[in-house]
Amino acid sequence: MSGSTASPARSRARRGRAALASTFAFTAAAVGLWTGLGGSSSAASAVPTPDHVVVVVMENHAYSQVIGSSSAPYINSLKTGGANLTQSYGITHPSQPNYYALFSGSTQGVTDDSCVTPGFSSAANLASEAIAAGRTWASYNESLPSQGSTTCSSGNYAQKHDPWFGFKNVPTSSAKTFAQFPTDYSTLPQISFVTPNLCSDMHDCSVSTGDTWLKNNLGGYATWAKTHNSLLVVTFDEDNRLSGNRIPTVLYGQPVTAGSSSSTTYNHYDLLRTLEDTQGLSTHAGNAASATDITGIWAS
Repeated sequence: MSGSTASPARSRARRGRAALASTFAFTAAAVGLWTGLGGSSSAASAVPTPDHVVVVVMENHAYSQVIGSSSAPYINSLKTGGANLTQSYGITHPSQPNYYALFSGSTQGVTDDSCVTPGFSSAANLASEAIAAGRTWASYNESLPSQGSTTCSSGNYAQKHDPWFGFKNVPTSSAKTFAQFPTDYSTLPQISFVTPNLCSDMHDCSVSTGDTWLKNNLGGYATWAKTHNSLLVVTFDEDNRLSGNRIPTVLYGQPVTAGSSSSTTYNHYDLLRTLEDTQGLSTHAGNAASATDITGIWAS
């Protein structure tokens, strides 16, 4: 008699344990799914993976001096056919610390425009991360006397706009002259920077001069990028010290939704984070680790 009453009890207990286990399993699966949707994999997937990315850094002009200006028809055509970041900001003043911030997620203690000792830092940066991940990298530097030259200045060339020379983990040979920028864009590295000289970047010459330089020297790449899964980024180091360091930043190419814009506040660290994620890098340099990917402008 006791056996016949115990069996249903044990059966009910087993059913209870099974139901409880099922609930836990469902909850764990749901948590796992939620974590996957909200974790880094989702953030990374929100950024495209272009075949080539070219970043051009111009100089010392505020957003309102370029965007909407009749002196910059080409940059504004890139804005119209690409994406415009309406709240993009430099990190500090003067120029050189901003270049280090954009390239390595930190100003690396640089506070002025004085020439640095080549290879003074071993900190992680966009190039060292890309190279470590098996990606290809180069910089193209207008008026650089020769490939890999670490000279401080030469004519319209200024080392202060080329932060890669400050890092011992970036081969100096990867710093090329702009004359070496390929005409066959398919041979470009997967990630590269272009530094115009002190006139072409609007530092010593007019907005119109810099805008024309961009059209004449990178217009071909921009057009090609539209149909070859590639990206052009045009940004500035800092403003004119009169606009809260708000700068123009436009993105153009096949991965970008034409005519899009974002009013989210971004800075050089966010742009660096985005560049790292376009390369599928598992690490982020300096303040890029806590920065935000640029979103809302990418084509599906």
